Amino acid sequence: QVQLVESGGGLVQPGGSLRLSCAASGSRIRFNVMAWYRRAPGKQRELVAAITSGGSANYADSMKGRFTISRDNANNTVFLQMNSLKPEDTAVYYCFLAPNNWGQGTQVTVSS
Repeated sequence: QVQLVESGGGLVQPGGSLRLSCAASGSRIRFNVMAWYRRAPGKQRELVAAITSGGSANYADSMKGRFTISRDNANNTVFLQMNSLKPEDTAVYYCFLAPNNWGQGTQVTVSS
């Protein structure tokens, strides 16, 4: 059974940075696509960024240039470095492991 454990969320001021981590456990996971999604209050869940086992990444347009997704296949971990955070980035961020595994979510709040 796959388990995803996220960490790194919190409260940050506009313009600040946070780094989210997601540790995955289970079998045959290092070849799967991993991703970060988020759900802001009153909105639908949306893709933030995704990364293949080979390191190819793609981003939602509003995150390009500010967010960076990376992964450590040896330790089954995916990261999301978030810079230049804006209040509209406030959301619960979820780790995803293909095909259908989700983390419990970690709250990110951007506010002064």
